[in-house]
Amino acid sequence: QVQLVESGGGLVQAGGSLRLSCAASGRTFSAYTMAWFRQAPGKERDIVAAISWTGGSTYYADSVKGRFTISRDNAKNTVYLQMSSLKPEDTAVYYCAASGLILPSTAGRYNYWGQGTQVTVSS
Repeated sequence: QVQLVESGGGLVQAGGSLRLSCAASGRTFSAYTMAWFRQAPGKERDIVAAISWTGGSTYYADSVKGRFTISRDNAKNTVYLQMSSLKPEDTAVYYCAASGLILPSTAGRYNYWGQGTQVTVSS
């Protein structure tokens, strides 16, 4: 089992920045691909970014490329999502997830999930 706890969400104006953190506990954190998903009301849960267990490979949704950066610190069992140039359409609940597969991009391929943190971007 892997337990994931997100933090860092909040209310920010358009153009602003936020950094989300996800602290993991349980089984070996460094063995998992880690990812951030988001879900807006009435919409599906979509991937935002993913990072391989070494941190050497990353994946980004087209909508966030150049604005968001995913990183991880295996010594601290933590994955981060630095979000810049935020837009109102980035408003959603953001979820941290872990998978034993290599950089999967669909929610069904992730085994462990956090409880989510709300990000609201005002215009």
